[in-house]
Amino acid sequence: MTKAINEREIVLAVLMEVTEKGQYSHRILRDVLSKYQYLDKRERAFITRVTEGTLEHMIEIDYILDRFSKVKVKKMKPVIRNLLRSAVYQIRYMDSVPDRAVCNESVKLAVRRGFSGLRGYVNGVLRAVARGIDAVEYPKDVMERMSVMYSCPVWILRLWNQTYGLEQIEAMLKDFQREKPLTIRCCLNRTTPSDLKKQLEAEGLTVSGHPYLSYALQISGYDYLEDLKAFREGLFVVQDISSMLAGELAAPKKGAKVLDVCAAPGGKALHVAEKLYIEGEGHVEARDLTEYKTELIRENIRRTGLDNITAVCRDASVLDETRIGWADVVIADLPCSGLGVIGKKPDLKYNATPEGIESLIRLQRKILECAQAYVKPGGTLLYSTCTINAGENIENVHWFLNKYPDFSPGTIRESLCEQLSKDVVEKGCIQLLPGMHNSDGFFIAKLTKRRK
Repeated sequence: MTKAINEREIVLAVLMEVTEKGQYSHRILRDVLSKYQYLDKRERAFITRVTEGTLEHMIEIDYILDRFSKVKVKKMKPVIRNLLRSAVYQIRYMDSVPDRAVCNESVKLAVRRGFSGLRGYVNGVLRAVARGIDAVEYPKDVMERMSVMYSCPVWILRLWNQTYGLEQIEAMLKDFQREKPLTIRCCLNRTTPSDLKKQLEAEGLTVSGHPYLSYALQISGYDYLEDLKAFREGLFVVQDISSMLAGELAAPKKGAKVLDVCAAPGGKALHVAEKLYIEGEGHVEARDLTEYKTELIRENIRRTGLDNITAVCRDASVLDETRIGWADVVIADLPCSGLGVIGKKPDLKYNATPEGIESLIRLQRKILECAQAYVKPGGTLLYSTCTINAGENIENVHWFLNKYPDFSPGTIRESLCEQLSKDVVEKGCIQLLPGMHNSDGFFIAKLTKRRK
């Protein structure tokens, strides 16, 4: 009996949402996997791998298709375009799936989607790809070649090349495409890293410690995160090590008032709240722009059981006069291009534009102008982004220090592990790079306000 819906149909539906409607891939895929929990683990793993892999390698896939199809990718019907993309990914990167099966299943899917007249075209293109893919020649220009090989727009590579060398850029691109375990933070208000490790291993996961922080773990081998008892009990939160380092460098003292102006989904705010909870005093106010994002924070607050943190819906770019001079620590993890996390969110690299980045830099500075007003004399402003673009990072710090001379770079080297302390190039700032550090691409600056 034929299944009502198969994995390839689900993959196609997700790709259509992302590439044609501009939806975020990680959100759509999360919702889809939740909807189809009844599928077995192997089928769900296939959906995840083909969807993420197709998006991750899309520039390369389109380059290959354009060498075998008379109709260029941009001229194809959207359904056929995305159907062929996912098929080429399977041919190129999934040895476990026979090429003949990829071709046959793709033809069947085209017919089911109402394109029976194109069955010969789909079959012909994919069989040509299967025969000739190993002979495809890549561009000779180094930037163009890297763009195709690692599916990253050329303009982004040129932007990075203003700051980083080609060898470093290629190391980052390779790291973005490397499969990695998921990094989680043990909730120390509820358990210990060793006890959490034992519980997760009892649930069938592979667990290892992270070299940078004792309470960070790396996990793999799970199917659906929400099925884990340890997750439902709020014993850990999903959080990259770079984000945890921001919480470490915030270093709130007992009784501190902390304001996180762009907090969703709440990882850093919860981390700092946990530190204050263990100390016995202090409060965190976690804000974000929309009710949807604010509810994500509330959901994580409920799951982790912390009662010293509140979530508030508020626009970080509009000054809140009730909070001027209120906070001991202000966390400003600001909207950015996200180019440091394209390994996890590959659609970001396709949606980013030079004009968009310039607009983000202006927004970041507008929010920083508000955020600095909330810091008490002697307090801390922690600025961070999940990008590796200097314009959104160190150049913003230089602009800020020039405009607000009552702030100066804080001390962070002593708070970092030995592997990272040597990479503090400018006082108070660290740029984490994929392929160089065991983390996302992430920037942190600790700025201290002068005491009056």
